[in-house]
Amino acid sequence: MGKLAVGLAVGVAVAACAVATVVVGRRIRSRRKWRRVVGVLKELEQSCETTVGRLRQVVDAMAVEMHAGLASDGGSKLKMLLTFVDKLPNGSEKGTYYALDLGGTNFRVLRVKLEGTRSSTLEHDVYRQAIPQDLMTGSSEDLFDFIASSLKEFVEREGDISELSLDRRGELGFTFSFPVKQMSVSSGTLLKWTKGFSIEDMVGREIAGCLENAMTRKGLNMRVAALVNDSVGSLALGHYHDTDTVAAVIIGTGTNACYLERTDAIIKSQGLLTTSGGMVVNMEWGNFWSSHLPRTLYDIELDADSPNPNDQGFEKLISGMYLGDVVRRVIVRMSQESDIFDPISSKLSMPFILRTPLIAAMHEDDSPDLEEVRRILRDNLEILDVPLKVRKLIVKVCDVVTRRAARLAAAGIVGILKKIGRDGSGGIAGGRSRSDQKMRRTVVAMEGGLYTGYTMFRDYLHEALTEILGEDIAQHVIIKVTEDGSAMGAALLAASHSSYPVDSVQLL
Repeated sequence: MGKLAVGLAVGVAVAACAVATVVVGRRIRSRRKWRRVVGVLKELEQSCETTVGRLRQVVDAMAVEMHAGLASDGGSKLKMLLTFVDKLPNGSEKGTYYALDLGGTNFRVLRVKLEGTRSSTLEHDVYRQAIPQDLMTGSSEDLFDFIASSLKEFVEREGDISELSLDRRGELGFTFSFPVKQMSVSSGTLLKWTKGFSIEDMVGREIAGCLENAMTRKGLNMRVAALVNDSVGSLALGHYHDTDTVAAVIIGTGTNACYLERTDAIIKSQGLLTTSGGMVVNMEWGNFWSSHLPRTLYDIELDADSPNPNDQGFEKLISGMYLGDVVRRVIVRMSQESDIFDPISSKLSMPFILRTPLIAAMHEDDSPDLEEVRRILRDNLEILDVPLKVRKLIVKVCDVVTRRAARLAAAGIVGILKKIGRDGSGGIAGGRSRSDQKMRRTVVAMEGGLYTGYTMFRDYLHEALTEILGEDIAQHVIIKVTEDGSAMGAALLAASHSSYPVDSVQLL
Protein backbone atom coordinates (compact mmCIF):
# COMPACT_ATOMS: atom_id res chain seq x y z
CA MET A 1 0.00 0.00 0.00
CA GLY A 2 2.85 2.32 0.87
CA LYS A 3 4.51 1.60 -2.47
CA LEU A 4 1.24 2.38 -4.28
CA ALA A 5 0.90 5.71 -2.50
CA VAL A 6 4.44 6.60 -3.31
CA GLY A 7 3.84 5.66 -6.94
CA LEU A 8 0.71 7.79 -7.12
CA ALA A 9 2.53 10.71 -5.54
CA VAL A 10 5.35 10.41 -8.02
CA GLY A 11 2.85 10.22 -10.90
CA VAL A 12 1.03 13.29 -9.71
CA ALA A 13 4.30 15.15 -9.32
CA VAL A 14 5.40 14.17 -12.80
CA ALA A 15 2.05 15.28 -14.23
CA ALA A 16 2.25 18.54 -12.32
CA CYS A 17 5.74 19.13 -13.64
CA ALA A 18 4.56 18.39 -17.16
CA VAL A 19 1.67 20.85 -16.83
CA ALA A 20 3.98 23.45 -15.33
CA THR A 21 6.42 22.92 -18.18
CA VAL A 22 3.65 23.47 -20.73
CA VAL A 23 2.40 26.58 -18.96
CA VAL A 24 5.89 28.03 -18.61
CA GLY A 25 6.62 27.18 -22.22
CA ARG A 26 3.49 28.99 -23.35
CA ARG A 27 4.38 32.00 -21.28
CA ILE A 28 7.89 32.08 -22.70
CA ARG A 29 6.56 31.78 -26.24
CA SER A 30 3.95 34.45 -25.53
CA ARG A 31 6.61 36.79 -24.15
CA ARG A 32 8.79 36.15 -27.18
CA LYS A 33 5.89 36.96 -29.49
CA TRP A 34 5.09 40.10 -27.51
CA ARG A 35 8.74 41.16 -27.69
CA ARG A 36 8.57 40.75 -31.48
CA VAL A 37 5.47 42.97 -31.57
CA VAL A 38 7.19 45.59 -29.42
CA GLY A 39 10.18 45.23 -31.73
CA VAL A 40 7.98 46.18 -34.67
CA LEU A 41 7.04 49.39 -32.83
CA LYS A 42 10.66 50.20 -31.97
CA GLU A 43 11.69 49.62 -35.57
CA LEU A 44 8.89 51.98 -36.69
CA GLU A 45 10.02 54.66 -34.22
CA GLN A 46 13.58 54.49 -35.51
CA SER A 47 12.52 54.61 -39.17
CA CYS A 48 10.20 57.58 -38.56
CA GLU A 49 12.68 59.55 -36.51
CA THR A 50 12.56 63.28 -37.21
CA THR A 51 15.33 64.92 -35.23
CA VAL A 52 15.77 68.67 -35.54
CA GLY A 53 18.92 68.05 -37.55
CA ARG A 54 17.06 65.89 -40.02
CA LEU A 55 14.19 68.36 -40.29
CA ARG A 56 16.64 71.14 -41.11
CA GLN A 57 18.05 68.96 -43.88
CA VAL A 58 14.49 68.65 -45.26
CA VAL A 59 14.13 72.45 -45.00
CA ASP A 60 17.29 72.95 -47.03
CA ALA A 61 16.23 70.34 -49.60
CA MET A 62 12.82 71.98 -50.03
CA ALA A 63 14.36 75.42 -50.58
CA VAL A 64 16.89 74.03 -53.10
CA GLU A 65 14.17 72.16 -55.02
CA MET A 66 12.04 75.31 -55.12
CA HIS A 67 14.97 77.20 -56.60
CA ALA A 68 15.55 74.46 -59.19
CA GLY A 69 11.87 74.37 -60.14
CA LEU A 70 11.88 78.13 -60.71
CA ALA A 71 15.01 77.86 -62.86
CA SER A 72 13.60 75.47 -65.46
CA ASP A 73 10.58 73.29 -66.17
CA GLY A 74 11.43 69.70 -65.27
CA GLY A 75 14.43 70.80 -63.21
CA SER A 76 12.84 69.69 -59.96
CA LYS A 77 10.25 67.32 -58.52
CA LEU A 78 8.42 70.54 -57.61
CA LYS A 79 6.54 71.87 -60.63
CA MET A 80 6.56 75.48 -59.33
CA LEU A 81 3.69 76.49 -61.62
CA LEU A 82 3.12 80.14 -62.51
CA THR A 83 -0.38 81.31 -61.56
CA PHE A 84 -0.12 84.84 -63.06
CA VAL A 85 -1.76 86.10 -59.87
CA ASP A 86 0.26 89.24 -59.18
CA LYS A 87 -2.19 91.19 -57.06
CA LEU A 88 -3.63 89.71 -53.88
CA PRO A 89 -6.76 91.19 -52.25
CA ASN A 90 -6.10 93.59 -49.37
CA GLY A 91 -9.54 94.71 -48.20
CA SER A 92 -9.94 97.72 -50.47
CA GLU A 93 -12.02 95.83 -53.04
CA LYS A 94 -15.59 96.95 -53.72
CA GLY A 95 -18.52 95.43 -55.57
CA THR A 96 -20.38 92.15 -55.97
CA TYR A 97 -18.38 89.16 -57.18
CA TYR A 98 -19.02 85.50 -57.82
CA ALA A 99 -17.01 82.34 -57.48
CA LEU A 100 -17.45 78.94 -59.07
CA ASP A 101 -15.69 76.04 -57.33
CA LEU A 102 -15.39 72.84 -59.38
CA GLY A 103 -13.22 70.19 -57.77
CA GLY A 104 -15.12 66.93 -57.71
CA THR A 105 -18.55 65.44 -58.14
CA ASN A 106 -20.16 68.64 -56.82
CA PHE A 107 -19.69 72.29 -57.63
CA ARG A 108 -20.51 75.40 -55.67
CA VAL A 109 -21.47 78.94 -56.63
CA LEU A 110 -20.73 81.74 -54.20
CA ARG A 111 -21.64 85.44 -54.14
CA VAL A 112 -19.87 88.02 -51.99
CA LYS A 113 -20.46 91.76 -51.68
CA LEU A 114 -17.41 93.84 -50.75
CA GLU A 115 -17.66 97.33 -49.28
CA GLY A 116 -14.08 98.55 -49.75
CA THR A 117 -13.04 98.03 -46.14
CA ARG A 118 -11.60 94.85 -44.67
CA SER A 119 -14.15 92.81 -42.73
CA SER A 120 -13.32 90.05 -40.26
CA THR A 121 -16.35 88.13 -41.51
CA LEU A 122 -17.32 88.12 -45.17
CA GLU A 123 -21.05 87.70 -45.68
CA HIS A 124 -21.74 85.47 -48.63
CA ASP A 125 -24.37 83.26 -50.21
CA VAL A 126 -23.61 79.73 -51.39
CA TYR A 127 -25.36 77.34 -53.75
CA ARG A 128 -24.31 73.69 -54.06
CA GLN A 129 -25.13 71.41 -56.96
CA ALA A 130 -24.29 67.77 -57.67
CA ILE A 131 -23.03 66.97 -61.18
CA PRO A 132 -24.97 64.17 -62.89
CA GLN A 133 -22.79 61.14 -63.58
CA ASP A 134 -23.40 61.21 -67.33
CA LEU A 135 -22.07 64.77 -67.59
CA MET A 136 -18.75 63.70 -66.05
CA THR A 137 -18.04 61.52 -69.09
CA GLY A 138 -20.05 63.33 -71.77
CA SER A 139 -19.09 66.43 -73.77
CA SER A 140 -17.50 69.66 -72.56
CA GLU A 141 -20.42 71.66 -73.95
CA ASP A 142 -22.97 69.65 -71.98
CA LEU A 143 -20.97 70.00 -68.74
CA PHE A 144 -20.42 73.75 -69.00
CA ASP A 145 -23.98 74.41 -70.18
CA PHE A 146 -25.23 72.66 -67.04
CA ILE A 147 -22.87 74.71 -64.85
CA ALA A 148 -23.81 77.97 -66.61
CA SER A 149 -27.53 77.25 -66.23
CA SER A 150 -27.07 76.64 -62.48
CA LEU A 151 -25.01 79.82 -62.19
CA LYS A 152 -27.69 81.85 -63.97
CA GLU A 153 -30.41 80.47 -61.67
CA PHE A 154 -28.34 81.51 -58.66
CA VAL A 155 -27.73 85.03 -60.04
CA GLU A 156 -31.45 85.45 -60.79
CA ARG A 157 -32.42 84.22 -57.34
CA GLU A 158 -30.05 86.75 -55.72
CA GLY A 159 -31.67 89.53 -57.79
CA ASP A 160 -28.47 90.57 -59.57
CA ILE A 161 -29.38 89.66 -63.14
CA SER A 162 -30.50 93.21 -64.01
CA GLU A 163 -27.15 94.62 -62.88
CA LEU A 164 -25.27 92.49 -65.44
CA SER A 165 -25.79 94.85 -68.38
CA LEU A 166 -23.76 95.16 -71.57
CA ASP A 167 -21.83 97.98 -69.91
CA ARG A 168 -21.07 96.06 -66.71
CA ARG A 169 -20.05 92.43 -67.04
CA GLY A 170 -20.13 90.30 -63.93
CA GLU A 171 -16.79 89.21 -62.49
CA LEU A 172 -16.24 85.54 -61.64
CA GLY A 173 -13.43 83.69 -59.90
CA PHE A 174 -13.20 80.08 -61.11
CA THR A 175 -11.58 77.50 -58.86
CA PHE A 176 -10.77 74.56 -61.11
CA SER A 177 -9.00 71.85 -59.11
CA PHE A 178 -7.65 69.77 -61.97
CA PRO A 179 -4.19 69.81 -63.62
CA VAL A 180 -3.97 73.01 -65.68
CA LYS A 181 -1.30 74.79 -67.72
CA GLN A 182 -1.92 78.39 -66.73
CA MET A 183 -1.66 80.93 -69.58
CA SER A 184 -2.71 84.08 -67.72
CA VAL A 185 -4.48 84.96 -64.49
CA SER A 186 -7.80 84.19 -66.20
CA SER A 187 -6.97 81.41 -68.64
CA GLY A 188 -5.41 77.98 -68.80
CA THR A 189 -5.61 74.68 -70.68
CA LEU A 190 -6.67 71.38 -69.15
CA LEU A 191 -3.82 68.86 -69.01
CA LYS A 192 -5.84 65.87 -67.82
CA TRP A 193 -8.96 64.94 -65.89
CA THR A 194 -8.96 63.31 -62.46
CA LYS A 195 -11.56 62.50 -59.76
CA GLY A 196 -13.86 60.49 -62.01
CA PHE A 197 -14.12 62.97 -64.90
CA SER A 198 -13.30 61.76 -68.41
CA ILE A 199 -14.42 64.27 -71.04
CA GLU A 200 -12.05 63.65 -73.92
CA ASP A 201 -12.89 66.69 -76.05
CA MET A 202 -11.94 68.99 -73.17
CA VAL A 203 -8.29 67.97 -72.73
CA GLY A 204 -5.97 70.60 -74.19
CA ARG A 205 -8.71 73.24 -74.44
CA GLU A 206 -8.83 76.60 -72.71
CA ILE A 207 -11.04 76.24 -69.63
CA ALA A 208 -12.26 79.77 -68.94
CA GLY A 209 -13.25 80.19 -72.59
CA CYS A 210 -15.42 77.07 -72.43
CA LEU A 211 -17.24 78.46 -69.39
CA GLU A 212 -17.60 81.94 -70.88
CA ASN A 213 -19.04 80.50 -74.12
CA ALA A 214 -21.56 78.52 -72.09
CA MET A 215 -22.52 81.62 -70.09
CA THR A 216 -23.04 83.52 -73.36
CA ARG A 217 -25.28 80.72 -74.68
CA LYS A 218 -27.35 81.00 -71.50
CA GLY A 219 -27.61 84.78 -71.72
CA LEU A 220 -25.38 85.47 -68.71
CA ASN A 221 -23.11 88.49 -69.15
CA MET A 222 -20.17 87.44 -67.02
CA ARG A 223 -16.43 86.89 -67.50
CA VAL A 224 -13.83 84.79 -65.71
CA ALA A 225 -11.54 87.30 -63.99
CA ALA A 226 -9.38 84.69 -62.25
CA LEU A 227 -8.76 80.97 -62.85
CA VAL A 228 -7.14 79.46 -59.76
CA ASN A 229 -6.63 76.29 -57.73
CA ASP A 230 -7.66 75.83 -54.11
CA SER A 231 -4.30 76.67 -52.49
CA VAL A 232 -4.13 79.99 -54.35
CA GLY A 233 -7.66 80.73 -53.18
CA SER A 234 -6.60 80.10 -49.57
CA LEU A 235 -3.66 82.49 -49.96
CA ALA A 236 -5.97 85.15 -51.39
CA LEU A 237 -8.40 84.83 -48.48
CA GLY A 238 -5.56 84.86 -45.97
CA HIS A 239 -4.04 87.99 -47.55
CA TYR A 240 -7.42 89.74 -47.55
CA HIS A 241 -7.65 89.31 -43.79
CA ASP A 242 -3.94 89.88 -43.08
CA THR A 243 -1.55 91.44 -45.61
CA ASP A 244 1.45 89.81 -43.89
CA THR A 245 0.28 86.49 -45.37
CA VAL A 246 2.99 85.21 -47.73
CA ALA A 247 2.07 81.54 -48.22
CA ALA A 248 -0.80 79.09 -47.99
CA VAL A 249 -0.74 75.40 -47.16
CA ILE A 250 -3.52 72.86 -47.52
CA ILE A 251 -3.22 69.68 -45.46
CA GLY A 252 -6.33 67.56 -45.73
CA THR A 253 -7.03 64.48 -47.79
CA GLY A 254 -4.33 65.77 -50.12
CA THR A 255 -1.78 68.52 -49.67
CA ASN A 256 -0.36 71.48 -51.58
CA ALA A 257 1.23 74.85 -51.00
CA CYS A 258 1.68 78.16 -52.79
CA TYR A 259 3.49 81.37 -51.91
CA LEU A 260 4.28 84.86 -53.13
CA GLU A 261 7.58 84.97 -55.05
CA ARG A 262 9.58 87.87 -56.50
CA THR A 263 9.14 87.97 -60.27
CA ASP A 264 12.89 88.31 -60.85
CA ALA A 265 13.44 85.01 -59.00
CA ILE A 266 11.37 83.12 -61.59
CA ILE A 267 14.31 82.44 -63.87
CA LYS A 268 12.46 80.12 -66.26
CA SER A 269 10.29 83.05 -67.40
CA GLN A 270 12.74 85.90 -67.75
CA GLY A 271 10.37 87.96 -69.90
CA LEU A 272 7.74 88.00 -67.17
CA LEU A 273 6.31 91.40 -66.26
CA THR A 274 3.92 92.13 -63.41
CA THR A 275 2.60 95.38 -62.02
CA SER A 276 3.49 94.39 -58.45
CA GLY A 277 6.91 92.79 -58.95
CA GLY A 278 5.68 89.51 -57.50
CA MET A 279 3.65 86.48 -58.43
CA VAL A 280 1.97 83.61 -56.62
CA VAL A 281 3.65 80.29 -57.43
CA ASN A 282 1.74 77.02 -57.11
CA MET A 283 4.36 74.58 -55.82
CA GLU A 284 2.46 71.30 -56.18
CA TRP A 285 4.57 70.30 -53.18
CA GLY A 286 2.93 66.88 -52.80
CA ASN A 287 5.50 65.66 -55.32
CA PHE A 288 8.51 66.89 -53.30
CA TRP A 289 11.12 64.26 -52.53
CA SER A 290 14.47 64.12 -50.78
CA SER A 291 16.71 61.36 -49.46
CA HIS A 292 16.43 63.09 -46.08
CA LEU A 293 12.74 62.19 -45.77
CA PRO A 294 12.31 59.28 -43.31
CA ARG A 295 10.70 56.41 -45.21
CA THR A 296 9.67 53.03 -43.84
CA LEU A 297 8.98 49.64 -45.36
CA TYR A 298 5.27 50.40 -44.99
CA ASP A 299 5.61 53.61 -47.04
CA ILE A 300 7.45 51.73 -49.78
CA GLU A 301 4.74 49.05 -49.93
CA LEU A 302 1.96 51.66 -49.92
CA ASP A 303 3.63 53.54 -52.77
CA ALA A 304 4.09 50.34 -54.81
CA ASP A 305 0.41 49.44 -54.34
CA SER A 306 -0.84 52.94 -55.24
CA PRO A 307 -2.15 54.00 -58.68
CA ASN A 308 0.80 56.44 -58.96
CA PRO A 309 4.04 54.70 -57.82
CA ASN A 310 7.08 56.96 -57.37
CA ASP A 311 4.81 59.99 -57.53
CA GLN A 312 3.49 62.38 -54.84
CA GLY A 313 6.05 61.08 -52.33
CA PHE A 314 5.71 63.96 -49.87
CA GLU A 315 1.92 63.75 -49.98
CA LYS A 316 2.04 60.05 -49.12
CA LEU A 317 4.03 60.87 -45.97
CA ILE A 318 2.00 63.80 -44.62
CA SER A 319 -1.57 63.88 -45.98
CA GLY A 320 -4.79 62.51 -44.56
CA MET A 321 -5.33 60.20 -47.52
CA TYR A 322 -2.48 57.93 -46.47
CA LEU A 323 -1.79 58.16 -42.70
CA GLY A 324 -4.54 55.70 -41.79
CA ASP A 325 -3.31 53.09 -44.24
CA VAL A 326 0.27 53.33 -42.97
CA VAL A 327 -1.06 52.58 -39.47
CA ARG A 328 -3.10 49.67 -40.85
CA ARG A 329 -0.03 48.17 -42.49
CA VAL A 330 1.91 48.37 -39.22
CA ILE A 331 -0.94 46.61 -37.38
CA VAL A 332 -0.95 43.88 -40.05
CA ARG A 333 2.78 43.34 -39.50
CA MET A 334 2.25 43.12 -35.74
CA SER A 335 -0.52 40.55 -36.21
CA GLN A 336 1.84 38.46 -38.35
CA GLU A 337 4.48 38.49 -35.62
CA SER A 338 2.07 37.38 -32.88
CA ASP A 339 -1.48 36.26 -32.18
CA ILE A 340 -2.48 39.61 -30.66
CA PHE A 341 -5.56 39.58 -32.91
CA ASP A 342 -6.62 35.96 -32.86
CA PRO A 343 -8.34 35.27 -35.16
CA ILE A 344 -7.13 37.94 -37.65
CA SER A 345 -10.01 39.86 -39.22
CA SER A 346 -10.16 39.81 -43.01
CA LYS A 347 -11.01 43.53 -42.90
CA LEU A 348 -7.52 44.27 -41.65
CA SER A 349 -6.18 43.35 -45.09
CA MET A 350 -8.45 45.86 -46.89
CA PRO A 351 -6.49 48.95 -48.05
CA PHE A 352 -7.70 52.31 -46.72
CA ILE A 353 -10.36 50.79 -44.47
CA LEU A 354 -8.71 52.58 -41.55
CA ARG A 355 -9.29 56.20 -42.46
CA THR A 356 -7.30 59.01 -40.88
CA PRO A 357 -10.27 60.42 -38.86
CA LEU A 358 -10.38 57.04 -37.10
CA ILE A 359 -6.65 57.30 -36.41
CA ALA A 360 -7.21 60.72 -34.88
CA ALA A 361 -10.04 59.38 -32.69
CA MET A 362 -7.89 56.53 -31.38
CA HIS A 363 -4.85 58.75 -30.91
CA GLU A 364 -6.81 61.29 -28.90
CA ASP A 365 -8.76 58.76 -26.81
CA ASP A 366 -8.15 59.92 -23.23
CA SER A 367 -10.42 57.38 -21.48
CA PRO A 368 -8.63 55.20 -18.87
CA ASP A 369 -9.43 51.95 -20.71
CA LEU A 370 -9.17 53.37 -24.23
CA GLU A 371 -12.81 52.58 -24.94
CA GLU A 372 -12.84 54.54 -28.19
CA VAL A 373 -9.93 52.45 -29.48
CA ARG A 374 -11.83 49.30 -28.53
CA ARG A 375 -14.96 50.52 -30.33
CA ILE A 376 -13.14 51.45 -33.55
CA LEU A 377 -11.30 48.12 -33.68
CA ARG A 378 -14.59 46.29 -33.13
CA ASP A 379 -16.87 48.31 -35.39
CA ASN A 380 -14.51 49.12 -38.25
CA LEU A 381 -12.06 46.22 -38.33
CA GLU A 382 -14.19 43.52 -36.63
CA ILE A 383 -11.39 42.83 -34.15
CA LEU A 384 -12.88 41.77 -30.83
CA ASP A 385 -11.57 41.51 -27.26
CA VAL A 386 -8.34 43.42 -27.76
CA PRO A 387 -6.36 43.59 -24.47
CA LEU A 388 -5.60 47.01 -23.02
CA LYS A 389 -1.84 46.66 -23.55
CA VAL A 390 -2.45 46.01 -27.27
CA ARG A 391 -4.77 49.03 -27.50
CA LYS A 392 -2.03 51.14 -25.93
CA LEU A 393 0.40 49.84 -28.53
CA ILE A 394 -1.95 50.82 -31.35
CA VAL A 395 -2.28 54.34 -29.94
CA LYS A 396 1.51 54.56 -29.92
CA VAL A 397 1.62 53.53 -33.60
CA CYS A 398 -0.87 56.30 -34.40
CA ASP A 399 1.33 58.73 -32.49
CA VAL A 400 4.53 57.79 -34.33
CA VAL A 401 2.99 58.04 -37.80
CA THR A 402 1.13 61.29 -37.07
CA ARG A 403 4.10 62.94 -35.38
CA ARG A 404 6.32 62.22 -38.38
CA ALA A 405 3.73 63.66 -40.77
CA ALA A 406 3.21 66.85 -38.78
CA ARG A 407 6.93 67.49 -38.29
CA LEU A 408 7.66 66.97 -41.97
CA ALA A 409 4.84 69.37 -42.88
CA ALA A 410 6.45 71.92 -40.55
CA ALA A 411 9.80 71.42 -42.28
CA GLY A 412 8.10 72.02 -45.63
CA ILE A 413 6.66 75.31 -44.36
CA VAL A 414 10.04 76.46 -43.07
CA GLY A 415 11.51 75.49 -46.45
CA ILE A 416 9.18 78.00 -48.11
CA LEU A 417 10.10 80.66 -45.55
CA LYS A 418 13.79 79.97 -46.11
CA LYS A 419 13.41 80.39 -49.86
CA ILE A 420 11.87 83.86 -49.47
CA GLY A 421 14.09 84.95 -46.58
CA ARG A 422 11.46 84.76 -43.86
CA ASP A 423 13.08 82.08 -41.66
CA GLY A 424 15.57 84.43 -40.01
CA SER A 425 18.51 83.16 -42.04
CA GLY A 426 18.36 85.58 -44.95
CA GLY A 427 17.00 83.16 -47.55
CA ILE A 428 18.52 80.54 -49.80
CA ALA A 429 21.07 82.91 -51.29
CA GLY A 430 21.47 85.19 -48.30
CA GLY A 431 24.65 85.38 -46.30
CA ARG A 432 23.41 87.33 -43.31
CA SER A 433 23.18 85.70 -39.93
CA ARG A 434 20.12 85.67 -37.75
CA SER A 435 21.61 88.24 -35.44
CA ASP A 436 22.08 91.08 -37.96
CA GLN A 437 18.60 91.32 -39.43
CA LYS A 438 15.16 92.01 -38.05
CA MET A 439 12.63 89.22 -38.50
CA ARG A 440 9.39 90.43 -40.09
CA ARG A 441 5.96 89.25 -39.01
CA THR A 442 5.10 86.36 -41.32
CA VAL A 443 1.69 84.72 -41.73
CA VAL A 444 1.00 81.36 -43.35
CA ALA A 445 -2.63 80.64 -44.26
CA MET A 446 -3.62 77.08 -43.37
CA GLU A 447 -6.57 75.04 -44.56
CA GLY A 448 -7.55 71.38 -44.43
CA GLY A 449 -9.16 68.96 -42.01
CA LEU A 450 -5.94 67.22 -40.97
CA TYR A 451 -4.70 70.47 -39.42
CA THR A 452 -8.01 71.92 -38.23
CA GLY A 453 -9.60 68.70 -36.97
CA TYR A 454 -6.67 66.72 -35.56
CA THR A 455 -5.38 68.39 -32.40
CA MET A 456 -2.30 66.20 -31.95
CA PHE A 457 -1.22 66.76 -35.55
CA ARG A 458 -1.60 70.51 -35.11
CA ASP A 459 0.34 70.51 -31.82
CA TYR A 460 3.19 68.46 -33.28
CA LEU A 461 3.41 70.80 -36.28
CA HIS A 462 3.68 73.89 -34.08
CA GLU A 463 6.21 72.16 -31.82
CA ALA A 464 8.41 71.35 -34.81
CA LEU A 465 8.19 74.91 -36.19
CA THR A 466 9.54 76.23 -32.89
CA GLU A 467 12.30 73.60 -32.76
CA ILE A 468 13.47 74.29 -36.33
CA LEU A 469 13.28 78.08 -36.22
CA GLY A 470 14.14 78.62 -32.57
CA GLU A 471 11.84 80.45 -30.18
CA ASP A 472 13.06 83.95 -31.09
CA ILE A 473 12.23 83.51 -34.78
CA ALA A 474 9.18 81.26 -34.35
CA GLN A 475 7.29 83.93 -32.42
CA HIS A 476 7.16 86.00 -35.62
CA VAL A 477 5.69 83.14 -37.71
CA ILE A 478 1.93 82.82 -37.35
CA ILE A 479 -0.27 80.05 -38.73
CA LYS A 480 -3.78 81.33 -39.45
CA VAL A 481 -6.65 79.05 -40.42
CA THR A 482 -8.70 80.05 -43.45
CA GLU A 483 -12.12 78.57 -44.10
CA ASP A 484 -13.43 77.86 -47.57
CA GLY A 485 -10.56 79.62 -49.29
CA SER A 486 -11.12 77.65 -52.48
CA ALA A 487 -14.36 79.54 -53.14
CA MET A 488 -14.06 82.75 -51.09
CA GLY A 489 -10.51 83.30 -52.30
CA ALA A 490 -11.56 82.92 -55.94
CA ALA A 491 -14.23 85.60 -55.52
CA LEU A 492 -11.69 87.91 -53.87
CA LEU A 493 -9.21 87.33 -56.69
CA ALA A 494 -11.92 88.21 -59.18
CA ALA A 495 -12.29 91.45 -57.24
CA SER A 496 -8.56 92.21 -57.06
CA HIS A 497 -8.18 91.66 -60.81
CA SER A 498 -11.50 93.11 -61.99
CA SER A 499 -10.20 96.63 -62.56
CA TYR A 500 -7.87 95.43 -65.32
CA PRO A 501 -9.39 95.57 -68.82
CA VAL A 502 -6.80 92.96 -69.84
CA ASP A 503 -4.60 90.65 -67.82
CA SER A 504 -1.88 92.59 -66.01
CA VAL A 505 0.69 89.88 -66.53
CA GLN A 506 2.23 89.15 -69.88
CA LEU A 507 5.19 87.35 -71.44
CA LEU A 508 7.42 89.39 -73.71
